[in-house]
Amino acid sequence: MVIPPGFVQRSLVLDQGTVAYVEADPGFWPGPGPAPDSVPLLFVHGFGGGSSSYEWSKVYPAFAAKHPVLAPDLIGWGHSDHPDRPYTTANYLVLLSDLIDRLCPAPPVVVASSLSAAMMVRIAVDYPNRLRGLILVAPAGLADFGQDPSSSLINQIVKLPIVDQLLYRGAIATSEGIRLFLAQRQFADPSKIADEIVAAYLASAQQPNADVAALAFVRGDLSFDLAPYLSRLTTPATLVWGEMAQFTPVETGRRLAALNPAAIRRFDILPGVGLTPQLEQPGVMIGLIQQYLSDLTV
Repeated sequence: MVIPPGFVQRSLVLDQGTVAYVEADPGFWPGPGPAPDSVPLLFVHGFGGGSSSYEWSKVYPAFAAKHPVLAPDLIGWGHSDHPDRPYTTANYLVLLSDLIDRLCPAPPVVVASSLSAAMMVRIAVDYPNRLRGLILVAPAGLADFGQDPSSSLINQIVKLPIVDQLLYRGAIATSEGIRLFLAQRQFADPSKIADEIVAAYLASAQQPNADVAALAFVRGDLSFDLAPYLSRLTTPATLVWGEMAQFTPVETGRRLAALNPAAIRRFDILPGVGLTPQLEQPGVMIGLIQQYLSDLTV
């Protein structure tokens, strides 16, 4: 995993396993650093073959001078433990809750994407006082508004024993497979897929037992309907959506945002951008997050 200059990787032992996370190296940054009362920023990556905290590595360095910045690899991804056991939404909700408690000295603003962002909505609904705000990139439970994630062809294929692992190792956890996945599912402009991005995703996808969590995601084991939770949200939130997002089209975003205009203060659509603007247009995301932080922390 590529770690930006000025940051270090640390580890945290939790009930579900050891979590690797990235934070700023205090010896690197000039000046006094973030003020004691500054709001922590917790950057949480999404799910998909090779996902890890690298997903936010082009964005979070811009905030380290003013905020404690933390970017974990979730269990089953990146450099965190990859236990060979069933993965469930409930597991990840507990994990994310534990990360907030253990890593954040004060209620953080969480910056999260896709399925992880949807899970953060559920945590905010259950524990509204533990989060300062939410900045969510294409949040979706992937079974939203009655959608059936098990109906796709790829979902049916990965439910076949042995075939699922062969598919993962031969078609997903390869340099060509990663690049194709990014081009077809995450980027609107394939020319933005740098070799470094492919290498970082590949390193995560090739960790021992990396297929277990990835296949649980593809099978739909982690999917749920976000709509009932989003309608109950009271934590202030902003939503940003790539116009060309594949897994979760903009129309889904519009429907979700309309459920709770009181909590969702902004809903921005990025033209010509795919599912991960934090990698495809990191400068744009940095500027937007700066605006969102002003809105969320006043």
